[in-house]
Amino acid sequence: MRVISKSPKIRFLLAMLAVSAAGSLPAQQQNLNDPNIVVEGVPIPDPSTMTKGPEIKGVISARTGNRIKVTAADGTSTIIGISDATRITSAAGLFGSNRGKLTADALLNGLPVTVKTLQPAEGQYSALVASQVNFRNSDLKTATMIRNATDQRFEEQTAATESLRGALGDIDKYNIKSTTNVHFDTGKTELSAEDKAHLCSTASTAEATENALMLVVGYTDSTGSDDFNQELSEKRANRVINYLQQACGWKPYRMLTPTGMAKADPAASNDTPEGKAQNRRVAVNILVSKSLDNL
Repeated sequence: MRVISKSPKIRFLLAMLAVSAAGSLPAQQQNLNDPNIVVEGVPIPDPSTMTKGPEIKGVISARTGNRIKVTAADGTSTIIGISDATRITSAAGLFGSNRGKLTADALLNGLPVTVKTLQPAEGQYSALVASQVNFRNSDLKTATMIRNATDQRFEEQTAATESLRGALGDIDKYNIKSTTNVHFDTGKTELSAEDKAHLCSTASTAEATENALMLVVGYTDSTGSDDFNQELSEKRANRVINYLQQACGWKPYRMLTPTGMAKADPAASNDTPEGKAQNRRVAVNILVSKSLDNL
């Protein structure tokens, strides 16, 4: 279902998020300086001193130095160290044939990976360590194309980018083209088949709109504590973003910084089950700067 949001709260939120997102657009295709993964002066332990850890599947969502953050489809993130002993391989063809060994330079943001890990002893290191990182050649090619296209976009169109940033600073200069809401069960983050279809349809429509950006905002109903709802709303937003990018092909550099609004700005009353069902949502807002709209 598509609705156009007229809420003053969402307009204020859009303005605040847009300012931070504009300054971060070029960096999204390079290393993301996530404070959660910056640890200085801590060497990765010898693999022989560690035990087998869990296998992690997801998309590389940040990288700093010898650490990557891998975000799974359910929105959870895991910090993983990369050492000289980490085996990095790509595969192509039926059943993963044609494997080749690569360097850590291939671990780009937006790359879907499967990571076999090692678990350091307590006090050795503050993250899991990758023994092997696997991905498909086609996924690496896509991640490389996105990075190169973004680099070119911001190197060759500096003046246009600065103009866009200026427009992002004032929500009154934005046209909200549409808002698509997807809904969730109580306490859950799973997307239904119908919602997945709506998301890809939204992405396809937005793709045909030149200069369109997406802003994804997660919400909850009033059930549960404030801390629980804040975390849940963020997980829902991340789940939607991951699906839009991985399944629907929406480019990361056209995504504004997401947020979770917990139970704020309800779409309906939380006094009834029907109202709560409407409030357990993620809003996908399609925005175009008025200065660029209809050009």
